[in-house]
Amino acid sequence: MKNKEHTRQVRDTAVKKFKAGFGYTNISQALNIQRSTVQAIILKWKEYQTTANLPRPGRPSKLSAHTRRRLIRDAAKRPMITLDELQRSTAEVGDSVHRTTISRILHKSGLYGRVARRKTFLKDVHKKCRLKFATSHLGDTPNMWKKVLWSDETKMELFGNNAKRYVWRKSNTAHHPEHTIPTVKHGGGSIMVWACFSSAGTGKMVQIDGKMDGAKYRTILEENLMESAKDLRLGRRFVFQQDNDPKHKAKSTMEWFKNKRIQVLEWPSQSPDLNPIENLWKELKTAVHKCSPSNLTELELFRKEEWEKNSVSLCAKQLIETYPKRLTAVIAAKGGATKY
Repeated sequence: MKNKEHTRQVRDTAVKKFKAGFGYTNISQALNIQRSTVQAIILKWKEYQTTANLPRPGRPSKLSAHTRRRLIRDAAKRPMITLDELQRSTAEVGDSVHRTTISRILHKSGLYGRVARRKTFLKDVHKKCRLKFATSHLGDTPNMWKKVLWSDETKMELFGNNAKRYVWRKSNTAHHPEHTIPTVKHGGGSIMVWACFSSAGTGKMVQIDGKMDGAKYRTILEENLMESAKDLRLGRRFVFQQDNDPKHKAKSTMEWFKNKRIQVLEWPSQSPDLNPIENLWKELKTAVHKCSPSNLTELELFRKEEWEKNSVSLCAKQLIETYPKRLTAVIAAKGGATKY
């Protein structure tokens, strides 16, 4: 049990004798206190120039240092462990504490609860191909990436934007219409689109009617690919990028590219983070849903308008000129998922 602390007068006397040249042992004998206590008083006085009680951090922690280290270690090794699970594990060793206490301990160690990002599942073969792609292209010149025409398809839902939106409201007004985001069952309908872009800006964007198959994909390419390359002034020796969807890699589609003498970029599967058009999709969907389309006709209108608003600066400086950073990130992750 902790002994009662000495009075301010005793501590001041110890400092006074120390200033007068007395040693720790002599002061201890003169004041009838332990030598270690004298040493502690003097060291505190040297550091803070006072013998008064300093502000204390508050109530001592109910958890031992060992239990705190165990909590931090468990959370670091198992990032998806819940506060309830951590609370139960501490109770098993005899330390029952509130969830907020556990949160504070983890926060002090730099661990915070965050929403887990959803990333494409990668097998070892995928990681190997991604790493090979990044390594082989890391030394490419900036002009090479300026010659690439990037492409992809995406689905745009009428009420499908799941991004969080914050509102300023008073208590008990959460369900007022102006404070809610309207949703309907099954998303209220959607449209599929195909589009392309390069560092020179956005190319054609077309709506896909019905189910997409190889024949329909080749029709889209026939009607829009070369025209987009011409509008973006890529010249005849541009490189076309597409993912490894079966209809993209179909024998008849690859024959079409060969007949048109179009070079297709060899692409690693499961690599949306390597395709900068994904960033354009995100920008597009956010902008369209800010327009609050109420039907598919308005959704189609807004997506055309917002696609054309994408600036050359966005395409060139933010997406293409920084592309080597994506490759570096893949290499650093040894072919794994990146932040892109």
